[in-house]
Amino acid sequence: MGENTVSLNDKIARLRGIFIEQLPGRMTEARRLFDILQTDPSAAEAAGSLHRYLHNTKGTGASFGFLELSVLSGKGEDLAKTILESPGSLTSESWQQLGECLTDMERVLEQAALQGDNPPAHTEQNLIFEIPPPNHTPDESSNERLIYICDDEILTAEQLGAQLQCFGYQTMLFNNTADLRAAVLAKQPAAVIMDIVFPEGKSEGTNVLANLRRIHGIQFPAIFVSARRDFDARLRAIQAGGEAYFPKPVSALELVASLDFLTRHSEPESFRVLVVDDEPEIAQYHALILENAGMVTRTTHVLETVLDVVGEFKPDLVLMDMYMPRCSGHDIAKLIRQVPDYIGLPIVFLSSETDPQKQFSAMRVGVEGFLTKPIEPGYLVTSVALRAERMRVLRSLMMRDSLTGLFNHTAITQFLDSAIVRARRQDHAVCFAMIDVDRFKSVNDNYGHPVGDQVLLALARVLQQRLRDTDLVGRYGGEEFAVIMHDVTLEKAEQTIQQLREDFSKVLFHSGDVDFSCSFSCGVAAFPQLKCVETLIEAADKAMYQAKHSGRNRVVVYAA
Repeated sequence: MGENTVSLNDKIARLRGIFIEQLPGRMTEARRLFDILQTDPSAAEAAGSLHRYLHNTKGTGASFGFLELSVLSGKGEDLAKTILESPGSLTSESWQQLGECLTDMERVLEQAALQGDNPPAHTEQNLIFEIPPPNHTPDESSNERLIYICDDEILTAEQLGAQLQCFGYQTMLFNNTADLRAAVLAKQPAAVIMDIVFPEGKSEGTNVLANLRRIHGIQFPAIFVSARRDFDARLRAIQAGGEAYFPKPVSALELVASLDFLTRHSEPESFRVLVVDDEPEIAQYHALILENAGMVTRTTHVLETVLDVVGEFKPDLVLMDMYMPRCSGHDIAKLIRQVPDYIGLPIVFLSSETDPQKQFSAMRVGVEGFLTKPIEPGYLVTSVALRAERMRVLRSLMMRDSLTGLFNHTAITQFLDSAIVRARRQDHAVCFAMIDVDRFKSVNDNYGHPVGDQVLLALARVLQQRLRDTDLVGRYGGEEFAVIMHDVTLEKAEQTIQQLREDFSKVLFHSGDVDFSCSFSCGVAAFPQLKCVETLIEAADKAMYQAKHSGRNRVVVYAA
């Protein structure tokens, strides 16, 4: 058992101990409510409190390994539910059964107190579990952008290498497979691009790749390029383990798209889950399970703060109990849904409620799912992860430009607002750049809109590849792009954009037999020189038009 597992189970054992300590007080309160109801069965508040107490004890007891206590609480819950829904309908025999349930629960409580913090032997497996941690990609920063290109047509390789360098890749060129094999054995690249046929022999490229993988056990993405377009050539590339195949002449933009997909090893951001439960210990219990699987959690049992916590924590999913004091999970779900920004936020009920009608009723208020306590840890993690991932995909589609995949106008504006708030708090600078493709209308007019789209895609990839992970890139509209650069000076921002401008101007585009290149003009403005989103955008826009009027293909920094 790993160190993390021991630590997790220690924490769960402590929560179980707190649950045991609280049981005497809860039983005293349950007895008090029972006595009130025997005198006045129509006391709705007492009936509701007793039902909720027994319901919570059923779920929490089962989660912490007290199966007998959970079963007894379930029987008592059914009887209390009858009192709640039909006051006065309980027979004397049923009242006796409810009293006996409470007596038996007190007996189990005494046994638990004698056992101390040790879980019952027959429930130990419920408390000890191990969830594999999320996969982590090894650090390959030293070669994550290094591409080997092997082609006996050295001029073709040089042209391809020059284009890849515009998108931020480092390239090494080889004109024979022997040198390529030696280089791979000496230093593994992020990917290899190679021809299929070399003078050394037929399909030599596929043989080299298969040899490196089978004999030396070296794994890396491989992309084949070839003048051949036939089925046999493509099939041999697939059977040798090639991940992509491009007929010559190769489109640099399509090749870059493939390389981006095959070589980018970004660590996925942890899911954020808000756990809402009036039982703090059971909320912590479920939060610990999710944290052990790599998620970030926040718990709250103070229902009045739910909206504030959602706004501050920004969860990917809310995991909520169904029965809570003052209001139900239905009420909290409706309350959250009334805020426009949270209409699409996934809400999942986690409750010991087993009545199908009540579960269906929960789904009718827009709840994403219903999970039943006690829940197996692995199933909880999987259920939460699937729903949170779906939310992220939908949210991404809403925030992204359909052509380039960059943030859209609305999203990049919101991010700029957040960046200024954070920069003001941390006393940092934020630079905002507006970029516009020069003479883009003439590109569409002369070569057609599909070629124009390729120009926009190329600029999007240059910006994404060359800027830092902390910088944000968006398509502001049409041929205009926007960049948010955190914690950087105006001088540094200008230098960075200047380099991007030079690189983009070297990218070659093809339309029939015609090759052409494009350029862009850019305006840059900064916070704290400008204090709010509107003035920052306006200043960058003015500087960009100044760059246009000064001859295009240049970067202008806004000067007040």
